[in-house]
Amino acid sequence: MKGYKLNEDENYVSKIIAGIYKKNGHCPCRVNSDDSTLCPCDEFMEQQICRCNLFVKSKASGDII
Repeated sequence: MKGYKLNEDENYVSKIIAGIYKKNGHCPCRVNSDDSTLCPCDEFMEQQICRCNLFVKSKASGDII
């Protein structure tokens, strides 16, 4: 998604990614696990809201994830 990048806090990102693995690819911030919660979740793809802050707004206009 243009305008977003991975959070720069490597320790935080590794914890979130570990949570994604534990939930078989689903957002660790969500209670339910269905097609809409596969990371990147529908909420992020449609509304640019990443509740777990894995993806953050980019300061540089050229950053793309």
